[in-house]
Amino acid sequence: MAGEFDAHERRIWAGRARAYEGSFAPLCAGAVPELIAASGAGAGTELLDVGTGPGTAAAAGVRLGARVTAVDAEPSMVELAAARVPQAAVRHAVLPELPFADRSFDAVVGNFVLNHVEDPIAALAELRRVTRPGGRLAATIWASAANGAMAVFGEALNAAGVERPVFPTVPVDFERTPDGFAGLLEKAGWAEVGGRELRWTYTVAAEDYWRGAVGGIASFGQVVAAQSPEGVAEIKRHYDRLTAERAGADGLLAVPAVAVLAVGRR
Repeated sequence: MAGEFDAHERRIWAGRARAYEGSFAPLCAGAVPELIAASGAGAGTELLDVGTGPGTAAAAGVRLGARVTAVDAEPSMVELAAARVPQAAVRHAVLPELPFADRSFDAVVGNFVLNHVEDPIAALAELRRVTRPGGRLAATIWASAANGAMAVFGEALNAAGVERPVFPTVPVDFERTPDGFAGLLEKAGWAEVGGRELRWTYTVAAEDYWRGAVGGIASFGQVVAAQSPEGVAEIKRHYDRLTAERAGADGLLAVPAVAVLAVGRR
């Protein structure tokens, strides 16, 4: 049975696929090239993309000639990914229990997924179960420090004087660092583990980025969605001011992103 954290995750992501696709999915896509490369996926590889979202990593695997299976815990994401990547076998599944036989895949990827599960060690052990001997896992999470990708939203909430609710926290926590994430893989039984930082810049129009907040994406999106129309307008006023200060000559935001990539071998 899902615990409090997993139930919270299912609730806040319910029906959010289109809002995510139009706002933060392109940001998260910045990690996909290195994620796929680290997994060793290629022509003929049986690749599992867990927590596929709109299917970005699945599509990258298909382009390499891999035979891709993709799963997500949110039905609206499954529907979206199936439409975007018809070459992949897309289905609903919720970690830490996957509907696949032992040793089904040559490679497994998870892009910003393991920070959304209640027991990441159990989830990683399940991914190891469905991976063939010698197969590889590559996974990303947001870094705990120096990651300014979402900072402007927190600043806008602070400037508007919005009080944050207390959301459920993951019971099995870990450091969002290369060593911390790699150590988590090791605890789950993966071998030859390692981790490193990924850095990229996401260029986006401020209005497109704002759609994630008003669409209820992530914790700050849930905070925005809970406000009155007047409260939302006040947050947006500060957001507009902050983003105008940071926009380049082309009017776009250059959002710095820092993630952690961890890899392991079965």
